[in-house]
Amino acid sequence: MRLLIYLIIISTSNVFSQELVLGEERIEPGIVFIFEGAIKDKVFPTSLNLEEKHTDVHIEARVNWDSNNLPVGTPPGGFIPYLKMSAIITNQKTNDKILVDLIPHINLIDNFHYAKNISLPGDIDERYSVKFVVRPPEMTTLYFHKDWAESYSKNLFDEVSFEYVDVDFKEIANSSRN
Repeated sequence: MRLLIYLIIISTSNVFSQELVLGEERIEPGIVFIFEGAIKDKVFPTSLNLEEKHTDVHIEARVNWDSNNLPVGTPPGGFIPYLKMSAIITNQKTNDKILVDLIPHINLIDNFHYAKNISLPGDIDERYSVKFVVRPPEMTTLYFHKDWAESYSKNLFDEVSFEYVDVDFKEIANSSRN
């Protein structure tokens, strides 16, 4: 019986944890980004998300506070809300591009994260570059108390971008959660 339970856990965890990590980055004041290509999934509301059958990749960014060396009072590993994030996916063979805004999502695997179902601008076996552009929260969505502003800034961070080249999405695009 224990063996059966173990096999069920291993087989289901592999399906749900398969993600292509494009890169991990850290910026001050202690914000960690993990950029990934994940297996396509059905996302609600379906009227605002690309259908799973038309999706190649679930492009995503997990954005959380670092586990150490972070601002006083900050929950280690806590989600960073209100960011404006986009991804530019470029086919390196044809130079065809798509630009997508990553929207907050929640699931049982990553919890809160920024993501979007996408159809690649080319064949799944071609190579891609992926550039993530991350903007801090707008002035109207995040306010800073005096103690934070004096210790850090009246801006969470300046706009940053991270680019990854020669990305091979083929294995992820051929995978399914179902």
